[in-house]
Amino acid sequence: MHDPLRRDAIRPDPVDILLVDDQPAKLMSYEVILRELGERLITATSAREALRHLLRTDVAVVLVDVCMPELDGFELARMIRDHPRFEQTAIIFISAVHLSDEDRVRGYAMGAVDYVPVPVIPEVLRAKVRVFVDLFRKTRQLEAAARELERRVTERTAALEASTEQLRESERRRSVALAAGQMGSWDLDVTTGECLWDPGQFRIFGVDPESFRPSLATVRPLIAGEDIERIRTLLRTEPERQTFQVEARIVRPDGAQRWCICAAAVTRDARGAVTRVSGVTIDITDRKLAEERQLLLAREVDHRARNALAIVQAIVRLTSARDPQAYMAAVEGRIRALAQAHTLLSESRWEGADVRRLVDEELEAYRRDGPRVATDGPSVSLPPDRAQVLALALHELATNSVKYGALSVETGSLDVAWRFDGERVILSWSEAGGPPVRKPQSRGFGTKILEASINQQIAGRVTLDWRPSGLACTLEIPCGPRPRSALPESDAGPRSEVVDTGEAPMAPRAARGIVRTIAGAPGG
Repeated sequence: MHDPLRRDAIRPDPVDILLVDDQPAKLMSYEVILRELGERLITATSAREALRHLLRTDVAVVLVDVCMPELDGFELARMIRDHPRFEQTAIIFISAVHLSDEDRVRGYAMGAVDYVPVPVIPEVLRAKVRVFVDLFRKTRQLEAAARELERRVTERTAALEASTEQLRESERRRSVALAAGQMGSWDLDVTTGECLWDPGQFRIFGVDPESFRPSLATVRPLIAGEDIERIRTLLRTEPERQTFQVEARIVRPDGAQRWCICAAAVTRDARGAVTRVSGVTIDITDRKLAEERQLLLAREVDHRARNALAIVQAIVRLTSARDPQAYMAAVEGRIRALAQAHTLLSESRWEGADVRRLVDEELEAYRRDGPRVATDGPSVSLPPDRAQVLALALHELATNSVKYGALSVETGSLDVAWRFDGERVILSWSEAGGPPVRKPQSRGFGTKILEASINQQIAGRVTLDWRPSGLACTLEIPCGPRPRSALPESDAGPRSEVVDTGEAPMAPRAARGIVRTIAGAPGG
């Protein structure tokens, strides 16, 4: 780029010199003397004409005759100086008369910069004019350079502001991304022990940014000791490693523990010693908990599957019938009852099954013939092992009722009601209007299943009352004293708390115990 302050070999553009005199001959002589300067010469024969030229042209030097009609040189100089635009314009007085010191002082007061007496010495006049022309040109060059500098400063300032805004926006996006990913960034000066944390890091560690000052001394107690030692060992045994990623446990001041991944880059000095570590911390506590829940659920599903298969095995082995069709129907019914309970448990992720839904699923088919079946009771969630036992018990009671009891005739009716007393679900099964009932001489398969699963396996109680008007059965199923959650209230009854005993579910070994208990029972 061309520098206005550098003197080029190319001749600069000419500037304007204003010559003011009421005598044309004198103006012509001034033109001849100053022509070799190569500048533009403008002539004026009066003060008024001179002012018109000044308003139209940026003049470097004004040569003024002191003695002129109308307005003399002093008055013209005063008028020129009164205009803000011409405050710095060089004015040279030319005088053919002898001027006193008082006249000279007056001229300088009016803004003159020099005097040239008549007769004019050409070399002296040219030298004086050249000085002020060069000064004018340098002033204009400095002004141009100042404008160029101001332009560059303005452009650079705008560029810096734009760059700063981009950095600020980038930092904002980075902060949003870190917050969305449950991450925090940090920088550790190993030499001084000082740390720089972003807001996400304070959030992960559960400390107040206003009062907590991160440093090696303050952060070390918040990280599990064995994890710190593992990181130190990693850095010590792999001195060439520039990056690392490890899992660590953070213990917050309130005692809560968070699992995190620390990913960092290491800066070393010439000797290989670590001087700075920078990185991010990712909170993976939710992922860890999800993995643990998934593992527990997989074990639970495996446990439930083995339990269910053991019960199915017992049903298949111990069910007997007079013909294949009866055998198939008996086995399918019992397995279907277990499948219904399994479906309800799956819907709740094996948290439990609602008593009302277990009852409704088993008795739904018998409600199609009219209002013969009535049910009433609260929503109570049974633990998985109790739900499976109740499902099988309801199936055996319903099967017996269809074969021999109230549901075997059109005039019969069934009433099922249950309640929750805080520790137990007490279910009453009452039949009426069926064939006359009498107590059987021996216990069948269904009766032994009821007694083995409820009395022995879950420490409940089964009470059977063979009244002539119909069977009355009471099932007491312990649920434990500790409420865990509540099911939504349904349309069929009031709401009750969901309970959990905290006991282990029925194991396959326990199911085999039921098999041994009911072994030898006649099929049913």
